[in-house]
Amino acid sequence: SLLTTWVTIIPGGGLLLNFFLKWLPIIVLPIITIAMTRKKTNIIEINFVDLFIIIAIVVIGRTMIGNHFKKKFSKRPPPGIIVKLVSEKIFSEKIESFGTAISKKTKSYRIQKSDLISELKLDNYVEKGTLIVKLKDKDIIAPFSGILGYRGITEDVLGSDNSLIITLDDSSVIYADLKIPESFAPVIKKNLPVDVKFSGLKNKIFSGNVEGYSSRISADTRSLLTRIKINNKNYELIPGSLLEVSVKFNERSSLSVPDTSVMLEGENAFIYRVLEDNSLDKIQIQIGNRDEGFIEVISGLNKGDVIVAEGLKKVNPKGKIKPIKK
Repeated sequence: SLLTTWVTIIPGGGLLLNFFLKWLPIIVLPIITIAMTRKKTNIIEINFVDLFIIIAIVVIGRTMIGNHFKKKFSKRPPPGIIVKLVSEKIFSEKIESFGTAISKKTKSYRIQKSDLISELKLDNYVEKGTLIVKLKDKDIIAPFSGILGYRGITEDVLGSDNSLIITLDDSSVIYADLKIPESFAPVIKKNLPVDVKFSGLKNKIFSGNVEGYSSRISADTRSLLTRIKINNKNYELIPGSLLEVSVKFNERSSLSVPDTSVMLEGENAFIYRVLEDNSLDKIQIQIGNRDEGFIEVISGLNKGDVIVAEGLKKVNPKGKIKPIKK
């Protein structure tokens, strides 16, 4: 059609068409009103000055109304954002390994059923010097404090139909032997701290240390045999359990920030620092290790700096925030 051709061929035709469709009704109605008040029935008789005045009034009016509502509704309060102070935290390198729990002391007793005076009933825990079981010819006394139990639950494991075996374990201290890869052998030292996890208590971490290590690398496994020691005063770790062990070395105190505060852009890391007027400064930082929800900061921040900890999506880099300390 002619209208389509005009919009397509003429540069800016689309904008002109949009203008007339938007403004023509607003312009024409006042013109008709003026014409009727002057008792003129032909709209074409309106002079150019009247047309210009009407257009100017409409444009100025729309601009003023737009600016009014823009100022009224654009003044939004700054968003509340959780902030934190940059502080120091202990970071370290870790060697991950596995080991089997071994009790500090263990003692086994084979008892003939015919020697029992009464039915055998074992206490779960006995103190040193406590009577374990009374036999016809002797008494069995606990040589140390620990947990009592049977070795196995079937007759063939117990020994025979005529005998049974009971055990006494002092598991107040647990040991475990690890095979540390030879590449980490130079960093293994006595008393290095270790963190231990047990699948039966997934949310708990037990603390211990390196008790000792072998004087040579095993040629078969290319590893260094290392023994760790774990405090188990509540007897939560059970001998024979599989333990997940993290041997920590190169411990250091470094600046740390929550991992939710760091923005990764390619190989670079950035963070928002909060200034005194609550405006933001996006700065680049150099990061190190990650540990339990915190990231080590090597450079770019100072201790005591206030940074945006959470809610990065709500932050306007050029705007201000309402700090919320949590």
